[in-house]
Amino acid sequence: MEVAIMAIIFGSIFGVFYLFISSRNKERLALIEKGADASIFNLGKRTGSSWKVIIINLAFLLMGIGLGVFIANLLDTYSSLDSDAVYPALIFFMAGVGLFVGFTQTRKEVD
Repeated sequence: MEVAIMAIIFGSIFGVFYLFISSRNKERLALIEKGADASIFNLGKRTGSSWKVIIINLAFLLMGIGLGVFIANLLDTYSSLDSDAVYPALIFFMAGVGLFVGFTQTRKEVD
């Protein structure tokens, strides 16, 4: 039974990728047959290195999580708030803030 489930999962993943690649190829071939310029295929690609973007976003995410844990610890220690609610709420909130700051910094870096 487990083998069948794993085969279905891997078959589904393979099917999605196959359909994506084959439909993209057919679309490009149709555009080339109509005489469209080949430069339209490079519109979404970045010219800079993408590892900088990943590192910046990861750094701000981890700083946001660390700051969320720190603030949650302060609130848990010095207030009567429920620690079961404070920790996850602040961790997720500060992680979101960190991702937003990382996004804005990355946009400044790319532009």
